[in-house]
Amino acid sequence: MENESRQAAGQRFTRGASWVFYGFLAIGAFFLFAEHRAHLLGWLPFLLLALCPLMHFFHGGHGGHGGGDSGSDASTRSSSLPPNHKH
Repeated sequence: MENESRQAAGQRFTRGASWVFYGFLAIGAFFLFAEHRAHLLGWLPFLLLALCPLMHFFHGGHGGHGGGDSGSDASTRSSSLPPNHKH
């Protein structure tokens, strides 16, 4: 009986300690962002420009060819690729 109550008190302490830890973590993250916001937002346009080639690479290049058929026939296609072109 005594062991069960001691174990329950340990779980309550652990749960309370985790709340305190996450509270301090949230406060620290807020102040870190608040103090360094000017530095981070100043780099944002450059980061967006740097992401463009990465997005192009991981997206698979240009769209519009090699995909599914949208119901149009070969005579109305604007692409010069053969109809069975696949990547």
